[in-house]
Amino acid sequence: MTTPPILLQVAQLACERDERCLFSGLQFSVRAGEIWHIKGPNGSGKTSLLRQLAGLLPVDKGDISFPTEKSLLYIGHKLALKEQLTANENLAWLSALSTPSTEQQRYSALAKVGLRGFEETLVAHLSAGQKRRVALARLHLQTAPLWLLDEPLTAMDQEGIKDQQGWFSEHLEKGGAMVFTSHQDLTLDGVKVIDLSTLEEARV
Repeated sequence: MTTPPILLQVAQLACERDERCLFSGLQFSVRAGEIWHIKGPNGSGKTSLLRQLAGLLPVDKGDISFPTEKSLLYIGHKLALKEQLTANENLAWLSALSTPSTEQQRYSALAKVGLRGFEETLVAHLSAGQKRRVALARLHLQTAPLWLLDEPLTAMDQEGIKDQQGWFSEHLEKGGAMVFTSHQDLTLDGVKVIDLSTLEEARV
């Protein structure tokens, strides 16, 4: 059986903020078909780690590499949605930053996240969970193999979490990979865990 390729390699990574070391000596590899859960208490560096992986924060020490190609989609905890725009309009400008989309593609993506009929609703009129669904609709518009998701389960009800797990599983089956932060656990098999409070890896 062929070993899946490594999409992301992290070696002896460290992160400092305000002269305080959040973590150091972090080392792991993410292969195609894998999902990694970054855990830790508030202030432990979960978001900082994801932003380092996405190239949005400098690397204080260590190395981050992409052995195959650097093709990733990062969705932060702050959703970057414009309240005065509709769900469709938000997706249009967000996708234009990397891969422009057609209106038909955006409507299809919104339908996949349970927002059929809300395409032309102002984001200001959506609930917190619906706003997160708009942001996560980008997962269905781009083909990046590596997903970096910061707190994707926040404000989602049980049905929403179940839907997300279906999207995640489908992505992994297609050879993608995912690294995410959350205070909640997924019920998917084979999730690998990095706990920044101990820097110990475990399989759950």
